[in-house]
Amino acid sequence: MARRFRGESVHKVDSKGRVSIPAPFRRVLEDGDPDWVSGAQPNLVLVYGLRGRPCLEGYSLKGIEEVDDMISALPRYSPEREALERMINTQSIYAQVDENGRMVLPAKLRERIGVKAEATFAGMGDKFQIWEPSAYEDDMNRIGDWLGDKDQEQDIFALLDRARLNA
Repeated sequence: MARRFRGESVHKVDSKGRVSIPAPFRRVLEDGDPDWVSGAQPNLVLVYGLRGRPCLEGYSLKGIEEVDDMISALPRYSPEREALERMINTQSIYAQVDENGRMVLPAKLRERIGVKAEATFAGMGDKFQIWEPSAYEDDMNRIGDWLGDKDQEQDIFALLDRARLNA
């Protein structure tokens, strides 16, 4: 089974946009980079075309390839495929982890999500997100409110059983 992005942590962002990637995330990126060898630095893709979500999503190269394959399975000239290609392929960049375990968040991306001095990294399984810390907290509160609207008798983990049955 492949490693997954898990956990959350806040990291300082310097004036050049350099930010440390959590060490466990770097291991996932190494596993997901087909060209990575010991001593080298893994590559990744940052997607910034998420409408209505003030965050970036980071993918290993294998992870983004899976997303690309799903998009390619849609009819070639369908509006859905073209929208997803625009959001995922056009509004993304390649990045590389440096020898100190950091990556550079370009000014355009920092401005887009409101990151200044700190960034929150949130593991999402096959991807991770980068947020401005207070926006991340707001989003966690939104999720908490959504969960609070559920019937107290309904266990949120029951959704996993339904997903398995639909697979």
